[in-house]
Amino acid sequence: MSGPTGDQIILGVSFDFHNAAAAILKNGEIIAAAQEERFSRVKNDPKLPAAAIDFCLKEAGVSSCELDIVVFYETPLLKFDRILKTVLRRVPWDLKLIYGVLGDWFAKGKFSVRERLAEHLSVESTKIIFVEHHSSHAASAFFCSPFEEAVVITLDGVGEHDTGSVWLGRGGALDKVSASKFPNSLGLFYSAITAFLGFEVNEGEYKVMGMAPYGRPIYVDKFRALFSVDRRARLKLSQKLFNFTNPTQLPFNSRLIDWLGGARKPESDFVLGAPLSAGDESNSDHYADIAASAQACVEEIILEVIRRAMELTGQKNVCLAGGVALNSVANGRVQRELDCRLYVQPEAGDAGGALGAALSEYYSHQPRVSPSPLTSPYLGRQFSEEEVLRALKASHVSKYRKLDNEEKLIAHAATRLANGKVIGWMQGRAEWGPRALGNRSILADPRTRETQERVNEKIKFRELFRPFAPSVIAENAIDYFEIDESLGEAAPEHFMLSVCNVREEKRGVLGATTHVDGSARVHVVEKSNNRLFHTLIKKFGDLTGVPVLLNTSFNRRGEPVVNAPEDALKKFMWSELDLLFIGNYVIERDDSDAFEF
Repeated sequence: MSGPTGDQIILGVSFDFHNAAAAILKNGEIIAAAQEERFSRVKNDPKLPAAAIDFCLKEAGVSSCELDIVVFYETPLLKFDRILKTVLRRVPWDLKLIYGVLGDWFAKGKFSVRERLAEHLSVESTKIIFVEHHSSHAASAFFCSPFEEAVVITLDGVGEHDTGSVWLGRGGALDKVSASKFPNSLGLFYSAITAFLGFEVNEGEYKVMGMAPYGRPIYVDKFRALFSVDRRARLKLSQKLFNFTNPTQLPFNSRLIDWLGGARKPESDFVLGAPLSAGDESNSDHYADIAASAQACVEEIILEVIRRAMELTGQKNVCLAGGVALNSVANGRVQRELDCRLYVQPEAGDAGGALGAALSEYYSHQPRVSPSPLTSPYLGRQFSEEEVLRALKASHVSKYRKLDNEEKLIAHAATRLANGKVIGWMQGRAEWGPRALGNRSILADPRTRETQERVNEKIKFRELFRPFAPSVIAENAIDYFEIDESLGEAAPEHFMLSVCNVREEKRGVLGATTHVDGSARVHVVEKSNNRLFHTLIKKFGDLTGVPVLLNTSFNRRGEPVVNAPEDALKKFMWSELDLLFIGNYVIERDDSDAFEF
């Protein structure tokens, strides 16, 4: 099976729920992968990823007619079967809900995924196939891992019927060992708590994770009692506090409110130390305790599921995927507390299903001779100097300059960072996944907590309790952080997917990136993986003695990470960023003394 070019070309796609994406393989090599939101500028855009598909085709240098196969990341009819059966089990029948579900599926074309893709790509519908949701997740993790053999664990809200699964990966084969079934879902549990705490489901879960260290896990035993995990690593979750069967209602019910008090008001202030009064829906200490308890419970369940799965398969190599695998605090505990080697794909959520679907199809026909680990997350769009210059000329920016060479670029950026400036940094190909890993980043000096407050309040416009990640060059990582680098470039720390402890003697040094509990979601940077960013951090270290930078995604709260030069310029003009670096061009808000080397 091969296209007119002689290469086997597979396109994977995910859409119609949230975070639509596309990925393309050429003879099994990952050529490109991107989320639609980066192009459409709609956060978690669920629509058919037309722009992401076009990008992938261009990056691969092929037209749609040269595609051998197009793989969708789940099976729509199986998913509808679960939704309809769930609705029909409600007694008495809610006809409005039933008609609403049917209307939503017809109106959005969810029954006709194959036909919509065939029409968009101008290909025969026989070229379009489906892979089950958790199969896509499992493939995205195992076939991107450095392991010949591994136990693969997927955990999320829900796919078709599964909410989690265990697989044994060997060579090019993935064999399903067990699965947890809806509504027994660790992901839905965490989303229900996310909603209770006033955050948006499928978006605000990481806010719960950031809030948790401010609280005490005083409810963890009660939360934990809702779960059980059997010897085949299958979850059971008591439904007495939750409502997962009606998508038009909140995912929790009045019993949870009776137990924990009123739900937190969205956008309410987070101020610790205020006394709790009856009916108070803004007390931060109380809600921080709930966040801490939910996070601790999720960590315990993840650890138990992985232990059971390791016992079941006899494997110590562990791959994680699904939205729950983005819980970096839990990943850190897995690394510290279990005798295993952990790999987490950089886009572990539903967008990553696009890549997993393509890999699943490829390895169903080809042997996996040896692992080819995904160590570089830079699979997105890159912009030429001509495109950058065109965007600058079309913008309202009056002063911009081009630096002659990389040495001047690095020297200027590092000097400004050392002088306390906050910069936007757009270089090379965009990252695949939710983390900014040095190509679409906001960067700052990590040494003072005032920096954290300024970036949160004046640049990101987000909650002040939210922490920032430190990016550190690999040579100095163990000097600042308690990490295990045995997996090298494939370790979760290289994708900002694991939280570790900052060494006690360095916590004062890294005031802006050390969370309240002494932890950090560290990002280790190898020169071989991102030479330019590595050089910048090293130069900053030469100037300050600290080879670490505060690194956060280049966006405002509620917006996708910037993709194109136009996006970066808008963000610069709408915030208090001091400088913007796009390729070799730099814009400085106050450039009266700029460019003195």
